[in-house]
Amino acid sequence: MAKQWATLGIDLYLEPTGPGLRRGLTDALREAVRSGRLAPGTRLPSSRALAADLGIARNTVADAYADLVAEGWLTARQGSGTRVADRTVVPPAGTAPRARERGRPAYDLRPGSPDLASFPRAEWLKAARRALTAAPHHALDYGDPRGRPELRAALAGYLSRARGVRAEPGRIVVCAGFAHGLKLLGTALRARGARTVAVESYGLDVHWRLLAASGLHTVPLPFDRLGTDPGALSAADAVLLTPAHQFPMGVPLHRDRRAAVVDWARRTGGLVLEDDYDGEFRYDRQPVGALQGLDPDRVVYLGTASKSLAPGLRLAWMVLPPGLAEETVAAKGGVDTCGVLDQLTLAEFLTSGAYDRHVRATRLHYRRRRDALVAAVAARTSEARVTGIAAGLHVLLRLPPGTEQSVLQAAHWQGLAVHGLTRYRHAASVVEPADALVVGYGTPPDHAWSGALDALCAVLPG
Repeated sequence: MAKQWATLGIDLYLEPTGPGLRRGLTDALREAVRSGRLAPGTRLPSSRALAADLGIARNTVADAYADLVAEGWLTARQGSGTRVADRTVVPPAGTAPRARERGRPAYDLRPGSPDLASFPRAEWLKAARRALTAAPHHALDYGDPRGRPELRAALAGYLSRARGVRAEPGRIVVCAGFAHGLKLLGTALRARGARTVAVESYGLDVHWRLLAASGLHTVPLPFDRLGTDPGALSAADAVLLTPAHQFPMGVPLHRDRRAAVVDWARRTGGLVLEDDYDGEFRYDRQPVGALQGLDPDRVVYLGTASKSLAPGLRLAWMVLPPGLAEETVAAKGGVDTCGVLDQLTLAEFLTSGAYDRHVRATRLHYRRRRDALVAAVAARTSEARVTGIAAGLHVLLRLPPGTEQSVLQAAHWQGLAVHGLTRYRHAASVVEPADALVVGYGTPPDHAWSGALDALCAVLPG
């Protein structure tokens, strides 16, 4: 019979077997230690507590503990209780050794993540305390599959004010990250009969695979200095774009092409999926408003807290046209898949102004990093050119033709993690390949920033 004990805040799972309670309990405890299930230093429940939980005499437990102390499996000290002894545990014969974890790079300049050390822990904790104190009891129930109404109302106000999104709380669906939202949209589009989604020639293959898993074919669009060219959209049912700051090329979609995309959607009934992944971070230009503001009935707006706060929150949101909200909730299975407490905390973070203060502070922080990166590259070489610097958390570092792979190999030797542009190119793209690095300057913590810049400059040609 399996029993559990939680008086000291841990669960102890035991199945005493064999002849006699004392021997059965002793064998079960010994096996738990030998197998590593009870780690060295683990404090065991008192003999009184374990006896009460197992429904046996206290002396039986005390005798089993004493036997295992004598054998060296446990230790018992006055005031410290009974603990698992600190000793080397030899795994049973035939147990495969664990694979060694691959070492992390010395420096990480891969795009896609903010400086996690800058997460506003103190302010987030204050917001969480206020939100939990104010939350009604029913807020901890299963809730609305669209997400907590407090968060959807806060997002509607913030997105309208800061990104020019025309949003109503009833048309917002909260999801567990951008990829989750895209998966839901893929399911809803396929149910509508969609077959083809146009995508940008450069982007994230994980997004293309998610669409493919929903039964949708992805077709890359041409790309030039004005951004993605929507001229080839005629055969698509939908299009996925990063119009404010194209990833990874770093250019905003030209205003004429923004209008052309919306005109295509109105004329054909197609949908535009707008990925506004880092819209809060702009430096040398006026903010580029959301494409959704041009036509909320034809554009799906997708935003996320992954760049502004942290990916680990797993919080993102979609502002959907009429009708599609219900279809997306159906694809979600009719349940709220995001943690209620984090949703309530983010709502409080937004409405209290803490989110705006955090974004302003990190915007300045990242601008200084970007400026340092541009200056360091300029001082190191004239053969590499930094572009796409007006916004976001990454730059495109253009290299001389034919040098991308050699630079990546040199970076590997330096312990520097960085991505080449080639990995972001759609396999069916007709855009002429270019040699470049996609350098994320958000990821390194402050103490590693100067070292990361030195490692980057050391691998550049010239």
